[in-house]
Amino acid sequence: MLFNSLDFAIFLPIVFILYWFVTKKNLKLQNLLIVISSYVFYGWWDWRFLSLILFSTIIDYWVGISLSKQSNEKKRKLLLWTSIFVNLGFLAFFKYYNFFIDNFIGAFSFFGMDVSANSLNIILPVGISFYTFQTLSYTIDVYRKKLKPTEDLIAFSAFVSFFPQLVAGPIERATNLLPQFYKKRVFEYNKAVNGLRQILWGLFKKIVIADNCAVYANQIFNDSDNLSGSTLAVGAILFAFQIYGDFSGYSDIAIGTSRLFGFNLKQNFATPYFSRDIAEFWRRWHISLSTWFRDYLYIPIGGSRASFTKTIRNIFIIFMVSGFWHGANWTFIIWGALNALYFLPLLLSKKNRNHLDHVAKGSYFPSLKEFAAMLSTFILTCFAWIFFRAENIGHAWAYISKIFSMSLFTIPEVRPSDVSILVIIFLIIEWIGRESQYAIEKIGLQWKKPIRYLFYYTIIFAIFWFSRSEQEFIYFQF
Repeated sequence: MLFNSLDFAIFLPIVFILYWFVTKKNLKLQNLLIVISSYVFYGWWDWRFLSLILFSTIIDYWVGISLSKQSNEKKRKLLLWTSIFVNLGFLAFFKYYNFFIDNFIGAFSFFGMDVSANSLNIILPVGISFYTFQTLSYTIDVYRKKLKPTEDLIAFSAFVSFFPQLVAGPIERATNLLPQFYKKRVFEYNKAVNGLRQILWGLFKKIVIADNCAVYANQIFNDSDNLSGSTLAVGAILFAFQIYGDFSGYSDIAIGTSRLFGFNLKQNFATPYFSRDIAEFWRRWHISLSTWFRDYLYIPIGGSRASFTKTIRNIFIIFMVSGFWHGANWTFIIWGALNALYFLPLLLSKKNRNHLDHVAKGSYFPSLKEFAAMLSTFILTCFAWIFFRAENIGHAWAYISKIFSMSLFTIPEVRPSDVSILVIIFLIIEWIGRESQYAIEKIGLQWKKPIRYLFYYTIIFAIFWFSRSEQEFIYFQF
């Protein structure tokens, strides 16, 4: 079920009414309603894959309880690896089976050996990368004794399948989200209004910015052989705003929807395109995934506390694994490696934590130095996005080669003036609200009601005026 669909527009009010008016006096019933609603939400796409969520839930629930009763370290590790094997095994099969088979065949063919192996027509379950990492955070934290295992199967099932963030995050830690299912939730009007405001901004990002940028970005990437370097540069920039509007828009809708039901999810994006270096960008982009890899992979293998060579190794591991998490294609791995190359000089020179606060905090405009730093970081990011968007390495290389040709200095064949205006307006609003959890969280709160509501209705009008047919979110494929 898509957030930007009529189905969800009907589904959400029904669940909301049942949640607050029918089950509000019984916490167990509220949690059970969330589980049922979440399974309906996910099953709307393909009910067959509900069995994967159910199986992962039961396995990790059992592993958690078993870990609490086991003091033998070898047996505790065996339990942990059971959870890791089951969860990553499902992920590896559905997402990476054909990738490994094709590369296995290709490797032998390179040496003149003919090996036959069959690829499978596998459907990738929507959201499997997200809920797999979410439930793994539970068993790992229980193993580390940072979290007490739950004996409430309904609450744990609700944590694993929570429908607002089930399909594309944020990837919530068990330490943050699971305890919220134990506590009685009371409806708070201001919290709900805040949630609706964030949903509104998320829909604007997705429908007005991402979907309209996608029209031109797809046109340019799909016909890159016949277009000039300047046009391809425009395509890379448009894709940068497409993927940001699409993914951060989903996160905003998920976080806002969660607030309607009394839950607080972590911020997942913090105006990343205003970053002054790549290290800051990765602290602001897909925060839940970046911190997951940091805490459960990067630090355990030594992080930056290791020797010089091992630190370099660890940086490349974390970024390349992050790339591979996004998809079974070498383009994603190269995208990760490229970001590692961007990041490494900052880490080695100990400048990776130079920009921990918002740019131009308390000021209307950035300094010339800050603007130059943001612009250069954005250009590097757009360059890396080419690998993320390209069909394969050959496509990416041809695309980049054309950009770095003399045709870069020609007038672009595709000039999306309407979308350009929308992006500029979007950037202005994001800049004004860059210190908030989301751009319009505080904008207009001090205005008189008629002006404030005019601002909100203008956003609603734009959503309907610029809407296209229902478009899936990009990260559904990851």
